[in-house]
Amino acid sequence: MEEQEVQSELHTLEIKTTPSRFKRVCVFCGSSPGKKPSYQLAAIQLGHELVERSIDLVYGGGSIGLMGLVSQAVFHGGRHVIGVIPKTLMPREITGETVGEVRPVAGMHQRKAEMSRHADAFIALPGGYGTLEELLEVITWAQLGIHDKPVGLLNVDGYYNSLLSFIDKAVDEGFIAPAARHIIVSAPTAHELLFKLEEYVPKHEEGAPKLSWEMEQLCQSPKSDISR
Repeated sequence: MEEQEVQSELHTLEIKTTPSRFKRVCVFCGSSPGKKPSYQLAAIQLGHELVERSIDLVYGGGSIGLMGLVSQAVFHGGRHVIGVIPKTLMPREITGETVGEVRPVAGMHQRKAEMSRHADAFIALPGGYGTLEELLEVITWAQLGIHDKPVGLLNVDGYYNSLLSFIDKAVDEGFIAPAARHIIVSAPTAHELLFKLEEYVPKHEEGAPKLSWEMEQLCQSPKSDISR
């Protein structure tokens, strides 16, 4: 699919309203579009799926790459968009006009805490180091009992197959409990993934009760860029 077709998909897909138990979903994704047009199309389709279910978006705040596509799709569909971005990244990840509400923060840890605090669920589109880091942190928070929100992988064209294989290997080798493996929900399409996330019920045991560094405190602390 060429760029013109991607833009056409962004503006012409019919929107239908479907109820959801989620008010807002946090999407992690690349600030690059990726080499395959299927990644770009998946970002747009995810945006439309959120709109269909009357779900608002919180994301990393960029206007480029997959971040730009998913935020535009949600915004043009009439839903609220919150973009959370460190001040130092604004010149790099914001070009041209932004959509929705942009919330500058001091650093990366505050960005993740702010996004997590506002979200009822998390979805990772294809992305790089930053996407993986954000994804793995919210998975770890779930394992520790800091939250019980669903975490989904939009596994476009098998992009995350290697990661899922690694996690299965970690389960086999005793580093991840089998019950904790179920924290990650994956599907190849946005429609299927949203359906699975709506049906998600935690199976793992909480490792700690609402630790003292729970997300709301992280958001409000000016020293939230702590080492782990």
